[in-house]
Amino acid sequence: MERCDFCELPIGGGCACSLTRGDRSTHEQRTGTPLGDAHLPGDTILVSPRGVAHRPGCPHQSDSEIQAPLWGWITDPEPQLWRRISESSPARATHGNTERIATRRCQSCDT
Repeated sequence: MERCDFCELPIGGGCACSLTRGDRSTHEQRTGTPLGDAHLPGDTILVSPRGVAHRPGCPHQSDSEIQAPLWGWITDPEPQLWRRISESSPARATHGNTERIATRRCQSCDT
């Protein structure tokens, strides 16, 4: 499956960059709403319903399922947050489902 160079999500299966490549103000005029979380940068930390932290493009997650209310995510995480995620240092989602808390990292994404 072809992945977007900008967000690393599958084109036509989670990538919304066609929206962000256009004029945001035009989108807002058309829909009355900003794009919000339509674009997830590569450093975003995804938080699954099971409390596992993932990176965009994780090989064993379906990108089409990564959306609120099931998932949460942290855009623009502070440096080293990924390495600190653990039971003793949980990370709460800041977007999507903000009730999601990651207490462990995906082993596939951790390499």
